[in-house]
Amino acid sequence: MSQLRPFVSREWQAFWLAIGFLTRIPMLVRIDYSPRLMNQCSVYFPLVGLVLGVIYAGLYMAVVQLWSPLVSLILILGFHLWITGAFHEDGLADSIDALGGGYSLEARLRIMKDSRIGTYGTVALVVALVLKLALLAEAQPVWLALILAPMVSRLAPLMIMGFLPYVTDPDKSKSKPVAEDFSRSRLAIATVFTAIVSLALIPFGANALLWIVIATLGTAVVWGGYLRRQLGGYTGDTLGASVVFAELVLLLGLAM
Repeated sequence: MSQLRPFVSREWQAFWLAIGFLTRIPMLVRIDYSPRLMNQCSVYFPLVGLVLGVIYAGLYMAVVQLWSPLVSLILILGFHLWITGAFHEDGLADSIDALGGGYSLEARLRIMKDSRIGTYGTVALVVALVLKLALLAEAQPVWLALILAPMVSRLAPLMIMGFLPYVTDPDKSKSKPVAEDFSRSRLAIATVFTAIVSLALIPFGANALLWIVIATLGTAVVWGGYLRRQLGGYTGDTLGASVVFAELVLLLGLAM
């Protein structure tokens, strides 16, 4: 029991650190921060996504009593951008700017670190947000899509981290502690968790389960393969982009 208590305390802190890393939700526990704890928190990314999804679905069920489904989804999308600080959307814009405008590895990494957004990033961001809104409007039921998409999509970056090297200036990267020495055992745990929750939410959803696999594994393979060719690995921004891509792929399946 004396050995179990430190383990539970460390994992509890890792969970809240993951919440603090991915969202604006205040961390309600004291965190003994260390690069190791930051690295360990990655296993909780899908769980953080599930927490967000439950919040989104609950808010949607409340506001749809007052406004139309479309207006309600716009409000939920705005809330999502606020509560996450547009963290992954920022990664998408930076990634597309860099990969679209950079003609060498050095140029791509330099553009990716530029805080300004360019034409490629702007277009990608607008298309992604409009497409997400349209797909959520088509999804049936909407509450299920709102719960599944944030959870499932946050598994994709873990898959990329498990099989590609980290490439960027380590002294300037917020994602370095998460990416450093990433363990595939944490990827396995996160995958099992995502699978169990998905099965519980979809009693007869064989088709949805297929799209969950395509959204996670497919995004990791296609986007990860492209990153290997263009960058030789991944950066924090490209991990954020993978979340957006995986979410859109899943919603495409759920809206069919």
